[in-house]
Amino acid sequence: MSTLGLTGSIGMGKSTVAAMFAAEGVPVFDADAAVHRLQGPGGRVVAAIEAAFPDTTGPDGVNRTALAEAVLGNDAAVKLLEAIVHPAVGEDRAAFLAEHADAALVVFDVPLLFETGGDKRVDKVAVVSAPAAVQRTRVLARPGMTEARFEAILARQLPDADKRARADWVIDTGASLDATCAAVRRVIACMTPTPRT
Repeated sequence: MSTLGLTGSIGMGKSTVAAMFAAEGVPVFDADAAVHRLQGPGGRVVAAIEAAFPDTTGPDGVNRTALAEAVLGNDAAVKLLEAIVHPAVGEDRAAFLAEHADAALVVFDVPLLFETGGDKRVDKVAVVSAPAAVQRTRVLARPGMTEARFEAILARQLPDADKRARADWVIDTGASLDATCAAVRRVIACMTPTPRT
């Protein structure tokens, strides 16, 4: 099995690219989706988050807006939250690998892949990227997003140029969807062994 880490800064189109890998039959582990499950109603980390950050959870699980306000700009709080969430995500990741043990290629869709050292746990890395103006337009169109919140999120992420420099592949989402899909297929072809005839 080959493992590909898929990452990219906020608003770069990573979810779209992950869906393209899935459409090509490649199993995709979505770290954000795992976090949403873990923090949702009855999720495994809800009680621990409430204990560490009072009044950030309710009947629907973690109130992500309240939690973001509690940790943004506070490195110690972020580290505490990561210490709660990351081990649980790691357990989900292990279960995903066991479930897809016969796959030739699996993708790990992880927003903070480089920032958390996740690039050391995969064979190759693909970074999803788009021009900064396109990124800003996409992000600021999201409900509830503000310039200040966007800047705070960017400050926690490795700059796009650094990610591109460290990647094995850069998948450009600033062009057409067809061009992006072609790039995804090229990565799959490079990472999937050709059967001997």
